[in-house]
Amino acid sequence: MITINKILKTLLITTTFVLSISLIISCSDDNDDDIIDPDNKALNSCENGMAGIYPCNEYDLMGHIPVNILAGPGERANDSWGWTDSTTGKEYALVGTTAGTTFIDISDTQNLILIGMLPTATVKSSWRDIKVFNNYAFIVSEAAGHGMQVFDLTKLRNSSNSPVIFGADAHYTGFGNAHNIVINEDSGYAYAVGTSTFSGGPHFIDIRNPINPVAAGGFEEYGYSHDGQVVTYSGSDSDYVGHEIFVGSNEDGVVIVDVTDKDDPIGIITFSYNDIGYTHQGWFTDDLKYFIVGDEVDEINSGFNTRTLIFDFTDLDKPSLHKTYSGQQEQLTITATLMEAYFIWPIIRLGFVLLIYLTFQMAV
Repeated sequence: MITINKILKTLLITTTFVLSISLIISCSDDNDDDIIDPDNKALNSCENGMAGIYPCNEYDLMGHIPVNILAGPGERANDSWGWTDSTTGKEYALVGTTAGTTFIDISDTQNLILIGMLPTATVKSSWRDIKVFNNYAFIVSEAAGHGMQVFDLTKLRNSSNSPVIFGADAHYTGFGNAHNIVINEDSGYAYAVGTSTFSGGPHFIDIRNPINPVAAGGFEEYGYSHDGQVVTYSGSDSDYVGHEIFVGSNEDGVVIVDVTDKDDPIGIITFSYNDIGYTHQGWFTDDLKYFIVGDEVDEINSGFNTRTLIFDFTDLDKPSLHKTYSGQQEQLTITATLMEAYFIWPIIRLGFVLLIYLTFQMAV
């Protein structure tokens, strides 16, 4: 079953550099009893192609907070992540803003609660990224000198007099600015990318003790990574089973690195594809057979509709293009995510498209 915390309570950031945040939920699945919380009713149902003021197609608008409430007057938002409290069962949205990180209780979509905010470590920035490990949030930013903030999310359980201005529980300063952060929850290592260290390649941090993050090296041979994913590999390439594998989106192509030995990471391969604009981000399918790549500006540079590239990763030493999916829109794709059988495909200025990735495997 697809859990509410995964796809059905997707935090949708609407418009470039967010003018609001909204929660959406599918109203088209045949197994409604499995996916819809009966206590959560839609703020605006999708009727005649509209959910409130937003165009829709079989998705309801469950909740909404304007960004001036979310982040403050004149501020904007840029990214989001989620956390489920295993003790209380409550669900929270963690939203990056120009001024810091905002925490929202989204358990009851009819009563979204702004719990509080962790201010930026230095100055304001339009870029902030958040990931979660062992009930702690790890936050990086393009703000100069920001480093990595660590915040104990269990503080959200019993907060009163909301909204609260929180402080960080730890602050890692092994780098200043960073574009993104990736965490392998299996190993307890974080990987900051797009920093001024290691030529912008992955900067390794041991976060097994979250409030005492420790520098663990890095990899610079392949240069700047804009985004990445790290997995403990369990796919079909027997050469790398059990290894920790980093896949980076490096502006002009994709890189694969074996980062198992932090003292001696090994570059496996770099590869590109036709009509590169800006290799922005990618995501493994759950079986690790395919890697789905989004190029941010190829549509503008090459004059075609939205495009997603699906690479065959059954042999990590020899990845190959499996299929190209072309959409109906003439807009830019950006950071996508795969959750179970669903591929969430944000499209700048248009919203998002939900694809079933099994079609990628079936269409050769």
